[in-house]
Order: sequence, then C-alpha cells, then structure tokens
Amino acid sequence: MTLTSVARNYRQQSPLVFCLTNTVVTNFTANALLASGAAPAMTDLPGEAGPFAAVASAVLVNLGTPSTEQLRAMDEAVHGANQAGTPWVLDPVAVGALPVRTDFARKIVTQRPTLIRGNASEILALAGRSSTGRGVDAQDTVHAAIEAGRQLAAEYGSVVAISGAADAIIDAKRTTLVHSNGIGLTGITGGGCALGAICAGMLAVSEDPFDAAIAAHGLYGLAAEKALAIGRGPGSFAAAFLDELSLLDPEELHNLRLEEANNA
Repeated sequence: MTLTSVARNYRQQSPLVFCLTNTVVTNFTANALLASGAAPAMTDLPGEAGPFAAVASAVLVNLGTPSTEQLRAMDEAVHGANQAGTPWVLDPVAVGALPVRTDFARKIVTQRPTLIRGNASEILALAGRSSTGRGVDAQDTVHAAIEAGRQLAAEYGSVVAISGAADAIIDAKRTTLVHSNGIGLTGITGGGCALGAICAGMLAVSEDPFDAAIAAHGLYGLAAEKALAIGRGPGSFAAAFLDELSLLDPEELHNLRLEEANNA
C-alpha cells in the first residue's frame, strides 16, 4: 500500500480514534483529527475505557497529565485494545523526567503498542538509556535516539517514531527519516500530541504500521510547512495548520523528502 493510499483511506474511512490524552491538548487534538478526516473520541473514564477501546478504530495513550483514575482507564483501554486487535499508540510524554509516568510507561510498553511516538529524550528514557530531557522538551537529537528506537522496536515489536528536525520512523528492520519544516509546531500547545492521534488513525487504515507512521508524519509535516508560510505568529499558525490539514491532497505525499537508513 502506498503512502497516498494510506492517506486516502484515512479520509474515506474516517477512523474513530479513542484518545486518552492530556487535559492541555484535548481540544487541539480533537480539532486536528477532525481537520485531517478522522473522528475523535475524548474520554478517559474507568469502566468505559476497555469496552470503548474494543470498538474504536484505534487508541491513543498519551501520558501528558496523568491522574490515578486516568492511568486506570489507560490500563483498561490497552487491555481492551489488545483483546480486540485494535491498534494503539503510546505517547510517553515527559517520561524520564518524572517518576510516576516513567514507571507506568515502562510497564505499559510491555503490552506491545503498535506504535510508540515521542521526542528523542522520551524514547531514550523509555529504552532505559540516559537522556537530558527537560519535562516535555527534548534536549537530545533524533539521531542520538535512533539506536534506542531500534531497541524498543526489537523488544516490543512496535514501530517507533521519534519526532524532531527530521522525524525517524523505525521498526525491527527499517529506519526512514521524514524531512519537513515543522518548526511552527514547537510554538503551539499540542503540536506533538495531536500527531500521536493522527498516527493512531493512520494505523487503523493501513496494512503496515510502518507506512502508517510515515504517512501520518508526512501529512502533518507538509501541513505545517504550508501553515508556516501563511501564519504571522503562533495563533494564526495554529489556525492555518488546521486549515492546511483539511485541505492537503493525499497525492502531495509524493513530495515527501524521505531518507532511508539501514538498521544494523
């Protein structure tokens, strides 16, 4: 399946993405899903999370603002997703910098997420390697985290996506760098978190999680590049970005700048 086919399926099928995500980014994430062509569901109630994950098209587990109740719901959602064969994404926000979420992430990753998406510092920390992350901000480079990504991919059978100046998409055998100018996303809340949700939606419509991750990052990066040329600052950029997500033609994924790197 080509990248354009994945993106076209996403628009046509409008996957239902069940997001257990952080309170700071809920609105932006839902709007990004709607703009890109998916259907968002934003809830994290224990007792409902497991059944919902079983009927959703895909699930996002984002650790940005965890609470005891939300962590319980996340456990239920992952169990429900795995039982039903629903693809799910782990976004280990600020893992390595804060203890509760770090312990939880290292436990939940053993349930073998379809995709792990984070910045370089988060991926290094999740793999048990030293990192210099500061809260949600990455202080490490994507290239410094690629071996950690390969380690996680080999250990858990997951695709690993590392966000940065060039996004690295990794599985047990392949590494691809997706080059785009998404600098504007660093100036708005939820720029990375919403990407995790779109990745989840792409997983639901693709035969290959690796291709799904590339398509999601490509769509997102191209929309960000277009919005950067229009926006005058963070506010207008955010609005332009949502517009560009909705307007982007899947055929434009042919314009992606991809770089292959062999796994050792």
